[in-house]
Amino acid sequence: MILQIETATTSCSVALSANGEVLAYKEINERNIHAEVITLYIDELIKQQNASYSDIDAIAVSCGPGSYTGLRIGVSTAKGLCFALDKPLIAINTLEAMASGIAKKDGVEADALLCPMIDARRMEVYTAVYKADGTLLKPTAAEIITAESFADLLKGKHVLLFGDGAAKCMDILGKNPNAIFDTDFANSARDLTQLAQQKFANKQFEDVAYFEPYYLKDFIAGTKK
Repeated sequence: MILQIETATTSCSVALSANGEVLAYKEINERNIHAEVITLYIDELIKQQNASYSDIDAIAVSCGPGSYTGLRIGVSTAKGLCFALDKPLIAINTLEAMASGIAKKDGVEADALLCPMIDARRMEVYTAVYKADGTLLKPTAAEIITAESFADLLKGKHVLLFGDGAAKCMDILGKNPNAIFDTDFANSARDLTQLAQQKFANKQFEDVAYFEPYYLKDFIAGTKK
């Protein structure tokens, strides 16, 4: 059984899976609530499955890019449990998990390109581009969205832009008929399932002592108002 944690955005989500199938999950999409509920959600799911913490075989965490605070909370929780339970840590790129999740949704074209977007500052997003089968076409980067963004990809194929960074791109890219938007997508720990199972089977584990979230950019503290 794998415990899966997703806190890279406003979504705070926890899931339990086994053999590549979701057993149970609990999540809420609300800003600044992660630290308050994450351990409660984990405890509730384990009790719901009539299991114990010792039944967990590994802990998978969405490791970024994303919210600096959210990532710290998720990764710290995962590492703490790994230390306490002596279990391996699995790290999943947040954008890759998003692509894996939306590829399973009804209505998503099999040959469309998938462009997960996480809101950064102003017109910037954390993004990457994948094929529906998970093949990476454009690596993770912090992109300032302009009228020329993804121009080469949008010439020949439908590109599905989704995630909490997609909405602010609609005014700039929305006129292109090949740009398709899904602004209702919310990050979920359920989307880590297939990727976590693959890494568990291949024993692709992280060094718990030294692992850090994939922040992508340095943290810049906001000014108090």
